[in-house]
Amino acid sequence: MKVRFSDITAFVDGLPVKKSFVSDVISDFPAEASFSGVSEKDTVVLPGLVDVHVHLREPGFSYKETISSGTKAAAKGGFSCVCAMPNLDPVPDSPENLGMETEIIERDAAVRVIPYGAITAGERGHELSDMSRLAPLVAGFSDDGKGVQDPGMMREAMNIAKSLGKVIAAHCEDNSLLHGGYIHDGEYCRKYGHRGISSESEWRQIERDLALVSETGCAYHVCHVSTAQSVKLIRDAKDDGLNVTCETAPHYLLLDETSLQDDGRFKMNPPLRSPDDRRELLDGICDGTIDMIATDHAPHSASEKARGLKDSLMGVSGIEISFPLMYTYLVRTGVIEMTKLIALMHDNPCKRFGIVQDMYRNYTVFDLGSEYEIDPERFVSNGKSTPFAGWKVSGRCRLTVSQGRAAYADL
Repeated sequence: MKVRFSDITAFVDGLPVKKSFVSDVISDFPAEASFSGVSEKDTVVLPGLVDVHVHLREPGFSYKETISSGTKAAAKGGFSCVCAMPNLDPVPDSPENLGMETEIIERDAAVRVIPYGAITAGERGHELSDMSRLAPLVAGFSDDGKGVQDPGMMREAMNIAKSLGKVIAAHCEDNSLLHGGYIHDGEYCRKYGHRGISSESEWRQIERDLALVSETGCAYHVCHVSTAQSVKLIRDAKDDGLNVTCETAPHYLLLDETSLQDDGRFKMNPPLRSPDDRRELLDGICDGTIDMIATDHAPHSASEKARGLKDSLMGVSGIEISFPLMYTYLVRTGVIEMTKLIALMHDNPCKRFGIVQDMYRNYTVFDLGSEYEIDPERFVSNGKSTPFAGWKVSGRCRLTVSQGRAAYADL
């Protein structure tokens, strides 16, 4: 069947053009499906968005999210491809353990899913995973949720990753500097008697890893950057020619500790930092230091997020609202251009992780003129916890096509 889009804006190779865009879509839609009530001038066709940091929770934690629900949520958010983090049960630290995850992906995924392999066995940090056999099957290697504490272990992992042509995607956190903290060690923390997570716990391990990158030549990617010092370190490393990229998430760009409430929907790791940190992150987006916007979509059950800042689990859901938030509050406000946003959410992730996407089989259609209020109860994801509940955004996904198949439609 065919879905026809006539004379609407399409972004091809990063450039907006006017063209007749016709694609074969295997679906149950009418041959000439149309966008009822949507102004043609507000409708854009974009390359299928790519999120390199998503927690699908399966196998092991399907009460939080499943590969089916998580990828349907991704499709609703305009994503045609996601990279799934490895903090699962079993941890994908061998092809055999990874096989349990890929079996579910092949059966249930609504969009393309590329899993990560773990850096260390069981993500315990004591011995390396079976990196050589995993390499052809994974996007890269990460112990996301935990920093690799032993510098010798990280050095060895980097050397092997380099030999295999794979990226190390590092969750940077020095456990010796955490001191039981659970929100940013800033004004809100001190005012209300919480335990704080220092910025140093993040940037100190980035500093260590960058020295190892200089030594090994490994392709290195920093996950969910949240502090000003982290941005400065990565900027300097790039100026020195190191093979480093990084990502941040929408909540670090739009929120800071002044937004905090004693509610689990404001608790994530790393935590919301200071206004100065947020400003430096925005500068890093604008000057190219930060390469990607990833959601760190991390769903939990309602009960796990209902225990306030102290006792709720860390992580929020965001894959369905990432593009609308970034379009509304970065593009429409003039912080960045639309082409820059597409680079951050498609071009750069694909380039860094070697993801090949044929635009004519992987694309998304957004009605940029559609304005609405974020209501987490309408999320497709099983995780409903978000700090953006009630925010007004523009940009509603109308269609996502992944690998030639319609993964989501609101026509």
